[in-house]
Amino acid sequence: MSETAEETKARKERERDELYALDISGVEWHCAPGTEQDEERVEIAYLPEGAVAMRSSLDPDTVLRYTEAEWRAFVLGARDGEFDLEPTERNGGLAAQ
Repeated sequence: MSETAEETKARKERERDELYALDISGVEWHCAPGTEQDEERVEIAYLPEGAVAMRSSLDPDTVLRYTEAEWRAFVLGARDGEFDLEPTERNGGLAAQ
């Protein structure tokens, strides 16, 4: 028997509430290899049950948290080019002509 839309919404709200209730004060933060400690970078921490926390090194007190399903969808979308930027001067691409 599949969930109704209401049941799915309630389940997702419970998952979010549980995820944000986790104490993550002792997690180990990871960043891309080759980045320096003083560089601006995105950092992630692995949480229980496949969840992930993400923050900016410039604002470490603001932490976003994603369930395993949300994180998997993001990573697969990124691998598939879903978030690729069109080259511009602002993102390291060629100057507009």
